[in-house]
Amino acid sequence: MSTLRALRKMSTQADAKTFFSSPYYAVVGASANPAKYGYKVFAWYIDRSLPVTPINPSTPAIPVSGTEYKTVRSLSAVPNPTQTSVSIITPPKVTLSTLKEAKELGIPAVWMQPGSFDDEVLRFAREEAGFKAVVAGDGGRGSEGWCVLVDGDRGLKAAGKL
Repeated sequence: MSTLRALRKMSTQADAKTFFSSPYYAVVGASANPAKYGYKVFAWYIDRSLPVTPINPSTPAIPVSGTEYKTVRSLSAVPNPTQTSVSIITPPKVTLSTLKEAKELGIPAVWMQPGSFDDEVLRFAREEAGFKAVVAGDGGRGSEGWCVLVDGDRGLKAAGKL
């Protein structure tokens, strides 16, 4: 198996459990548009009453179920970065810069949604960043790979939060 192919297959249910063992969460690429995955993933956290911070540099707030959630512009504005796992829904180039910032801040775990990474991003996340868990790539229960919307509840259950 090639190294890049191996990078895509490395996530496990144990990684999802580690991701959800954090007390706080953030969604990079959170969106106010209900048709976008950045909205759907952020709303998923809200629907489960998880403490989540939406990150979007151009939108001041995201409404979900009649409540406005104030956004922050970047990971550096997250209150407890070393205790915050981060879901990422951005294009690969943005994801790579987000991962570099996450590494500097001591973010423990990341979940990269399908479409948010390429081979370079996976290599950095798995080999250079030093995260406790990286959830991304092939696997999970959906046809497109690990997705919070499809696999998140199993991870929460494994972490004792559901």
